[in-house]
Amino acid sequence: MKTIKNILATIGLIAVSGLFIFAMQKAPSETHNSDTSKSTEDSRPSNSYNVYALSVPESLNFAGEALPLNNPDILERMDRELLVNTYWQSNGLLMFKRAAKYFPIIEPILKKNGIPDDFKYLAVIESGLTNAVSPAGARGVWQIMKTTGRENGLEINDNVDERYHLEMSTEVACKYLLKAKEQLGSWTLAAAAYNAGNAGVSRRLEEQGVTDYYDLLLGEETGRYLFRIVALKEILNHPDTYGFNFKEDDLYKSVPTYKVEVDTAVADFSQFAKKFGINYKILKLHNPWLREPHLNNKSGKKYSIDIPKDGYYSVKL
Repeated sequence: MKTIKNILATIGLIAVSGLFIFAMQKAPSETHNSDTSKSTEDSRPSNSYNVYALSVPESLNFAGEALPLNNPDILERMDRELLVNTYWQSNGLLMFKRAAKYFPIIEPILKKNGIPDDFKYLAVIESGLTNAVSPAGARGVWQIMKTTGRENGLEINDNVDERYHLEMSTEVACKYLLKAKEQLGSWTLAAAAYNAGNAGVSRRLEEQGVTDYYDLLLGEETGRYLFRIVALKEILNHPDTYGFNFKEDDLYKSVPTYKVEVDTAVADFSQFAKKFGINYKILKLHNPWLREPHLNNKSGKKYSIDIPKDGYYSVKL
């Protein structure tokens, strides 16, 4: 019986605590009570952190193709991604910082290939602009699978993996997206196909008798895919609206580099790096596609290795 009393007392304490927490987190009313002169701001809780609902913009688009926000399902799904990505503040700030470093590399490649600029946000949701590795084996900023990379001319093996080469992998992503657009008919569907594959999206369209991404019933990941892209586009273009505060100096910057051509094997990249006043770690930071501390290069292929210009790193050699 004593045990039961203790359990009941504990449950009661949790219930009271829950009510207190709920009261503290309850969003302030935006209306005034006509029976009192006190403003709603006076009745706000004393804690300085509050969470607010967001207003979904009246019109949003991806690559110039409008989202049908008059559809309540589409509106709710867009609202979800704006909320999730706005209130994941640490990740959001990192996206601003990394975008400043990597978008200037990605943007001209997209433009050269006739790919809408909005696709740079696809890279953001694919990898967070990092050289990520997925459970399925996709790698790099653009999360390219081994088969897709090799089909599009990338060298992929234990010694060299060009999926980690930002410029080269961006070119491959452009090729894939152009083919998807030609096959599926819209940039929105091409983006969805980057996640689910051309065949997968085509099959779903045929099975469900529709022609538009927003009319498709899809699995969780592909169903959220476009909304996540558009949410990151909206937030990264309007930081003040979504509460992100930073200075230009807070953003990451690219270290200028120059290219060194190599058409032979390299026995030891640590010694190779020292010739240019850097160490192996810095060499790898700028050339993550070099996967081992040496280069086999039995075919005599010509590689371009990025070397940072002097004065940007303090290196003890």
